[in-house]
Amino acid sequence: MKQFIKTTILLLALLLPALAMAYDFEVDGICYNINGNEATVTSKGLYYDMFFVGYSGSVVIPATVTHNGTTYPVTSIDEIAFYCCDRLTSIDIPNSITEIGNFTFGGCPKLANIVVESGNPRYDSRNNCNAIIETADNTLFAGCKNTMIPNSVTSIGERAFEGYDGLISIVIPNSVTSIGNKAFYSCEGLTSINIPNSVTAIGNGVFENCNELACLVVESGNPRYDSRNNCNAIIETADNTLIVGCKNTIIPNSVTSIGDWAFSYCFSLTSINIPNSVTSIGNGAFEGCIGLTSIDISNSVTSIGKYAFFNCGGLTSINIPNSVTSIGDYAFFWCTGLTNIVIPNSVTSIGNEAFKNCWRLTDVYCYIADLSGVSCGNELFNGDHSGRTLHVLQGTADAYRVDANWYPYFGQIVEDIFLGDVNRDLEVNIADANAVIGIILGGSGNTVAADVNGDGEINIADINAVIDIILNGTLN
Repeated sequence: MKQFIKTTILLLALLLPALAMAYDFEVDGICYNINGNEATVTSKGLYYDMFFVGYSGSVVIPATVTHNGTTYPVTSIDEIAFYCCDRLTSIDIPNSITEIGNFTFGGCPKLANIVVESGNPRYDSRNNCNAIIETADNTLFAGCKNTMIPNSVTSIGERAFEGYDGLISIVIPNSVTSIGNKAFYSCEGLTSINIPNSVTAIGNGVFENCNELACLVVESGNPRYDSRNNCNAIIETADNTLIVGCKNTIIPNSVTSIGDWAFSYCFSLTSINIPNSVTSIGNGAFEGCIGLTSIDISNSVTSIGKYAFFNCGGLTSINIPNSVTSIGDYAFFWCTGLTNIVIPNSVTSIGNEAFKNCWRLTDVYCYIADLSGVSCGNELFNGDHSGRTLHVLQGTADAYRVDANWYPYFGQIVEDIFLGDVNRDLEVNIADANAVIGIILGGSGNTVAADVNGDGEINIADINAVIDIILNGTLN
C-alpha cells in the first residue's frame, strides 16, 4: 500500500502541476479559495523532489478566516484538500462546514483522530467515533485508523476508509445494511473482517488492495451473502457468485461464477484453484494479482472477462481449457511473465489487445481450426515478434499466414500440432491414449489436446478418439 500511495502522490505531482499555487490565500498554514462571500479549504499543493507534500500533524479548521481585511465563513472542504496527506494525524472540523468533497481524506494512513464540532447541521462525529457521519442518512462518510463505527450507522460510504494502512481491525455493527464501492480500498494492515447479517448491499472493490486480508467471514443468517465452507470469501447466495476474495480464499465447488474485480490487486494471492462448478470469470477478477504464479482454470469455464488477468506479471504459462468460447478485451494484457499460452479450438471471440500479455511470450499454441468462425479484436499481441512462434494444427498454417489478426505478431508460423498428440511428441500413438487416461484420473497434462473429439469434456470418448486416429489416421 505504501507503494500505492507513493505512486498516487507522484501522479498528482505529474498530472496536477497547477496545484502548486492554486489557492487564493493561506492563513495559519491552511490554504483557502474564495467562493463569493465564503471560503473553501483546499490543498497546499506543494512539491518536494517530485513528491506531493500536503498537510501534516494536527489541523484545526476555523469557522471563519480573515484575509485582506475581509472575514469569510469557512463552509466547505474540497475533494483534494487532504487527499494523500500521509503525515496528517488529526483533523478538527467546525460546525460551519456544510460541504466536504468525496475522498478528501483518502490515502492519509496516519490519520487517527477526526472530530466534527457539535452543532454542525450536516455532519457529526457521534459517540467519539473518530469519523465523519452524514447525519441525515447515518452514512459513515470518512473514517480513519481509530474509527469505531457507532451502532446508529446504517451505511459505510464509498471509499470511506481508503488508504488507511494503519487500520488493523474494524467492527461493523448490525445496524449497517450497505458498504459502498472501494470502502476499505488499500487498507494494508487489515487482516480480518466480519460482515454482519444485516448487510445486504456490497459495492465493487470493497477490499481491493487489502493485501494482508486473510480471514473474510459473513455472519450466519445473512439473507443475501454467505461464506460457505469456511471459504474466506463473500458469495452472493442466490446466484452462487463469489464477489470478494482474499489471499486465503478456497473457492467452494458450489460457486458458479467469479464476480467482477473479486480478487483485484490482491498482491498476496499466489495460487488459486477454480473448481469445475465455475462457468465464468468476471471482468478484472484477478487484475493486478502480481503474486499469482499459477492458476488452474477448470474445463467448465466458458468465458474470461475483460481485464480478467490484467497485469498478472507472475504468471508464466496459462492453459485455457477447451470449454472457453470468449476471451475479453485486455484479458491477459501486461502478463509480462507469460512465456507460452494454449488457445483451444472452442474459442470464437478474442477481445482487443487480449495478450498484448506479454514481452516474454515466445510460443503460442493455437488449436483453432477454422479462423472464419472467430471474431478477433485489435492488436492481440505485441508487435515485437521476431522470436515468437505460432504453433497451429496441420493443414491450417496458410490461413494464419494471411490473416491480419495473426501473422503480423509472429516470426514464424509452424504446423506442429497433430490432432490426438496429447503428449506433444509429434506422434499419435498409445502413449497419447495413456496421457488422456492420466488426465481423467486426476493427473496433469495438456487438457486442451486431451479433448481430442472437441466436445468440451475429457473422458473415455477421447481415449477412443485417439485409438481411431492411431488405427485410421483420422477420427471416425
